Amino acid sequence: MKRRDFLKKAGIGAVAASTVFGPVYAQTAQRIRWRMATSWPRSLDTLFGAAEIVAKRVSEMTDGRFEITPFPAGEIAPGLQVLDVVQAGNVECGHTANYYYVGKSPSLAFDTGVPFGLNPRQQNAWLYFGGGLQAMQRVMADFNAITFPAGNTGVQMGGWFRREIKGPEDLKGLRFRIPGLGGQVMTRLGVTVQTLPGGEIFLALDRGAIDGAEWVGPYDDEKLGLNKAARFYYYPGWWEPGSTVSAIVNLERWRSLPKEYQEIFKTACREANEATLAEYDAKNSPALARLQRAGTQIRPYPTTVLQAANRESTALYEEIAAKDATYRGIYTSWKTFRDEIRRWFATNEFRYDDFVRNLR
Repeated sequence: MKRRDFLKKAGIGAVAASTVFGPVYAQTAQRIRWRMATSWPRSLDTLFGAAEIVAKRVSEMTDGRFEITPFPAGEIAPGLQVLDVVQAGNVECGHTANYYYVGKSPSLAFDTGVPFGLNPRQQNAWLYFGGGLQAMQRVMADFNAITFPAGNTGVQMGGWFRREIKGPEDLKGLRFRIPGLGGQVMTRLGVTVQTLPGGEIFLALDRGAIDGAEWVGPYDDEKLGLNKAARFYYYPGWWEPGSTVSAIVNLERWRSLPKEYQEIFKTACREANEATLAEYDAKNSPALARLQRAGTQIRPYPTTVLQAANRESTALYEEIAAKDATYRGIYTSWKTFRDEIRRWFATNEFRYDDFVRNLR
């Protein structure tokens, strides 16, 4: 056979393969439809948007064969019960902040972030390359679920108050919305802590049921209208210096997925993790300027408050570690990672930040 004839026939064969086997694969590839419960109202287009990124990318990478429909908080599960419905198998997957479930295991706090912990880049470094994600997945397996980072808020703001906070004594007796280990630290500082989903914070603050509340940062807090219910806005959010939000999947449903779909889901989560942080970084600055023009009073937490909170945070960690072996193992490893990565950041990046922050 002449080379030209061979190539011509080979080309016909390639076309046949693309037009026959492609459709055959498409017809036989497994079709999957999942529901995703989330902890976010639809109005929070960054957090709910992170869930939508996961769903959109999974669908696009499977040519619509694997479709996930995200639902806002309250439609198929209350915002603070996403893990419960995923664990029970009532819904296939969820998008939430795993520190909401420290009542199930205090170790889950590390999956989102802990007071005076890691900033966003450090948190990602710990999860992806410091053994953090493997540790969190071992914990989540006890609750019939698997977890993947799928968004990060960046360093959060320190919350809204009806009156100024000039020292630790001003916190005593306040009713404040805050979840996770940060809430436990606030309790140790004399605060009466409440845990509310995002969609319920404004009414509680506006009606005086609480004296203050934290959520995320300028962009989301403006969306919730928190500036209309309180005047003083504090920083930094020392309890959430780089909060991860997560996609969680019922373990049986995860194991039933084809390997290819598992890898696609993980890739989509990683994209959401990166995109959400970048979106917050782009949107928070103009949102903060709008809040200030509207009359919000921006205040730094007094050093005495930060020092007291840091002392209580360290004491809390040590107390939990003394009682919970799983937590102790994660905390010990996490603390070593934290100290090492802080030394690197202090050597280079923190010095750069210190210099450029006052440049004009």
